[in-house]
Amino acid sequence: MQNLHYKSLLEIGRLIQSQEISSVDVTQYLLNRIAALEPRLHSFFFVMGENALIAAAQADAEIAEGVIRGPLHGVPIALKDLIWTKDAPTTHGMAIHQGRLPAEDSTIVERFKQAGAVILGKLAQTESAFADHHPQLTRPDNPWGADLWTGVSSSGSGVATAAGLCYGAIGTDTGGSIRFPSNANGVTGIKPTWGRVTRHGACELAASLDHIGPMARSVADAAAILQAIAGRDAKDPTSSSEPVPDCLALMTRGIHKLRIGVDAGWALDKVDEETRAALQRAIVTLADLGAEIVEITMPDTDEAAADWSALCAVETALAHEETYPAQKAHYGPGLAGLLDLGHQVSALDYQRLWLKRAALRGNISALFTEVDLILSPATAYCGLTWETMSRFGTDKALFDGVLRYTSAFDMSGHPTITLPCGQSRSGAPIGFQLVAAHFDEVRAIQGGWAWQQATDWHKQHPDL
Repeated sequence: MQNLHYKSLLEIGRLIQSQEISSVDVTQYLLNRIAALEPRLHSFFFVMGENALIAAAQADAEIAEGVIRGPLHGVPIALKDLIWTKDAPTTHGMAIHQGRLPAEDSTIVERFKQAGAVILGKLAQTESAFADHHPQLTRPDNPWGADLWTGVSSSGSGVATAAGLCYGAIGTDTGGSIRFPSNANGVTGIKPTWGRVTRHGACELAASLDHIGPMARSVADAAAILQAIAGRDAKDPTSSSEPVPDCLALMTRGIHKLRIGVDAGWALDKVDEETRAALQRAIVTLADLGAEIVEITMPDTDEAAADWSALCAVETALAHEETYPAQKAHYGPGLAGLLDLGHQVSALDYQRLWLKRAALRGNISALFTEVDLILSPATAYCGLTWETMSRFGTDKALFDGVLRYTSAFDMSGHPTITLPCGQSRSGAPIGFQLVAAHFDEVRAIQGGWAWQQATDWHKQHPDL
């Protein structure tokens, strides 16, 4: 049982499904670890201990009868607090929704149950999945250092996964909320193509920008979770009917002659020294693995980041129209500011933004006629702290450096995978992204899997 918490999802699944260890024992082990570490980390909003042990016992009984539902059968995972669960609160990180019980499970929860996964609980997040935690709620602490930013909005998902409190988690990404916490906590995150994963039963921040995806400690583990939750859902008319490929079967093909696009002026010149060095090493490693590095020119993602704010604000205002501004006193200042902006954008300005967004989507898509993947930083800065991020709304250079590499790919809907690639001199994780064409998650997973066969950054863990 020693270091059981840092085994991979797929490895622990094989041990459970071969009956070398029981799901009940693994689940209880993690519940004990959560109880020991949560007073420090605050990553769980709500622990579903009793339900988790019941699900684990059911998994053990089915496995004993020879019924194996797949790689997640019996494996404990956790959910961001905006995913509906009928047997546990879903508050969206909002004081106004404390104690709210949805009438049904989200489709993602239904799919996890069909896969036999064990749901440990609900993970902390920022208010309405925007930039700040509600002032009345305790924010999670980064396991690599309490002063370090956890990344937002899927803060609890990043912390719990990095700390070995679950074998994988669900995050959501509207402007970077899978990629920021994956980068900040040294884990792997997949932001799928918009529509690849159903949004039914997930509280909205901004409907046309919201992406739902997995966070785990390796590419293979994240791919296994994506495989379980992806696909058309009749309850979500915006979900895609594109066939879901077998990610686990296809990810091991290697990257020989795979074309990886790099815009050096965009990806390397606008980041800090330590991030640049880590990215340069990553490019060399990918080339040594057989990839062809191709020079490309990215569209203006600084302008896209500025446009993202207004677009997100309008959609968020619609999502909150029943409670804002009527119950403004219950809102934190960050979210309230976004909502106020949303009420100020005119219809004509909103249409202009949509036309610019369509052009951005087309320009990014056109790059995939030249390359198979695009290499991107996760942020311009490594080792961001809570103190530094307190200036996020007023420091333009910080705002641009954080959103430049994420928001554009939410605007365009392209899939990305975030991968650990180094550590700063102070010990903070550094990551990068591989971006793929629409519905080509397999290519991003393929590139990420090859990277993790040649490196061990994803196997580094915080000292807890």
